[in-house]
Amino acid sequence: MDIHGLSALQGYGAARPATRPDPAGQAADGARALFRDFAETLQNSEQTAMAAMTGDADPHALVQALAQTELAVETAVTIRNKVVEAYQEILRMPV
Repeated sequence: MDIHGLSALQGYGAARPATRPDPAGQAADGARALFRDFAETLQNSEQTAMAAMTGDADPHALVQALAQTELAVETAVTIRNKVVEAYQEILRMPV
C-alpha cells in the first residue's frame, strides 16, 4: 500500500466516529454539567437574596449574585433562541 492510501485510511478512521452517535455520552454529560451549573447559580443567588433580606449578607454580595444570575439567564435565553432558529431553518429546508 502506498503512503497516500495509508494516510487516507487513517483519515477515514479518525473521521468515521464523528458520523456516529456518541456512545460515551460525552455531549450529554457536557449539557448536564451546563444545566447543573445554571441551577447552582440560580440557587446561590436565591440564597444570597434571602440572606440579604434578613440582614445576613452585605449589599455587595447581593449585587454580585444578581449580576451572575442575570448573565446566566441571558446566556440561557441566547442558547434557546439559537436552537429555535436552527430548528426553524431545518423546517425551511426543501425535502
